[in-house]
Amino acid sequence: MPGGSRHAPRPGAAGSVEESRIADVIRPVVAAAGMDLESVRLKAAGRRRLLRVVVDSDRGVSLDDAAAVSRKLSAALDASAVLGDFPYTLEVSSPGVDRPLTDPRHWRRAVGRLVQVTVADAGPVSGRIVSADAEAVTLDVEGDAKIRRRFRYSALGAGAVQVEFGHPQPELGATRDGH
Repeated sequence: MPGGSRHAPRPGAAGSVEESRIADVIRPVVAAAGMDLESVRLKAAGRRRLLRVVVDSDRGVSLDDAAAVSRKLSAALDASAVLGDFPYTLEVSSPGVDRPLTDPRHWRRAVGRLVQVTVADAGPVSGRIVSADAEAVTLDVEGDAKIRRRFRYSALGAGAVQVEFGHPQPELGATRDGH
């Protein structure tokens, strides 16, 4: 599983330093579970704080996976002083279908899905992800006839998965390049 990311977890405007420190504490725990840390959000919720952590992996994140990593994250957070003495509620989830595709791993995990993306010098493009590797994504582009096109990530904006009803989704890991 590839480590690292082009983008650090996106901290919110308030508490961004705190969210970054929390991410530093929990990132090794998430990585040890074979997952990627997608985002960390901390916000006040009455007398408590709500800590939302989003994780993902090439095999997806089951409810059992989320529960297991949640227990490990809770133990790591309680053992560190990063949250101070404030009580907190921890929520661990996987990214939703509306998560923008910004990193190669996001594109790889969406193989088989219909997406829309803005391509530099070409405008909006819609197509089904055929493959994704470290440098580029290949799409079956929608139109009169399907045309397979390869786009380098540097030419792409954030991709958006299109929700399809009644279209079978690929098996996890079915055609993902390199993994």
